Amino acid sequence: MSTRQPILEVRNINKTFGSVIALADVSMDLLPGEVHCLLGDNGAGKSTLIKTFSGVHKQSKGEYLFEGQPVEFDSPRNALDMGIATVYQDLAMIPLMSIARNFFLGSEPKRKVGPFNLFDHKFANRTAREEMSKMGIDIRDPSQPVGTLSGGERQSVAIARAVYFGAKVLILDEPTAALGVKQAGTVLRYIVQSKSKGIAVIFITHNPHHAYTVGDRFTILKRGRTLGTFTKNELPREEMVRMMSGQDELEALTHELEEFRHSDDLKAAGQSTEIDQQLARGS
Repeated sequence: MSTRQPILEVRNINKTFGSVIALADVSMDLLPGEVHCLLGDNGAGKSTLIKTFSGVHKQSKGEYLFEGQPVEFDSPRNALDMGIATVYQDLAMIPLMSIARNFFLGSEPKRKVGPFNLFDHKFANRTAREEMSKMGIDIRDPSQPVGTLSGGERQSVAIARAVYFGAKVLILDEPTAALGVKQAGTVLRYIVQSKSKGIAVIFITHNPHHAYTVGDRFTILKRGRTLGTFTKNELPREEMVRMMSGQDELEALTHELEEFRHSDDLKAAGQSTEIDQQLARGS
């Protein structure tokens, strides 16, 4: 058992939207320098949980602690100022703007020219190139539109940006969902590199194989509740797949469909026999 103190922790949190219970008694903690994978099917509560982490939602009940202290964020900006950076699947980038401008979007470096404060292109280009190089990406021209990059490279811009601006916790929302095998592998390397810098990473994914490749611990959500938090020693890959996919429910559905098919076959056989009898009488 680790002696490290969690950098982020939630205890028995609940979140309701009117009569809808999105989260029910969810507990989870995140250690510095670990990749904690958050897994579950659509509707499991993953999005609601990470939006609670990132200050979009406030929990209806329960405790939220950051660096051991209770916190209550009024906005995502509050969470970001504390060092909790969230990279959503849509990346919040402007495709026609340059890599450097996207890298500093919302925190633009300025240089004074007479009475004017202008965007410091030279500093932004140099910094974006250097930070991307640390992630293993060689950008020839930081002024090129970010939309010309591959999906994996755009993810790297978002991750490098969060690291550069001092993220202590990096929340990645399905970063490999729309990527091919090679690009997904690139993003997984960035995740491991972020971990090596001591950053705590929450990796949300539907893909158990990606999770198992980089994850240290795994929390599985189902219908707004946690099925538990596990290490690799406690949760073999096959069992993870079974828990995520709802294998028991799938097997029950398969059995039900087989019975339905068998019933239809019997009906079809009965109808065929009746037609044969009618034809025989007619002859």
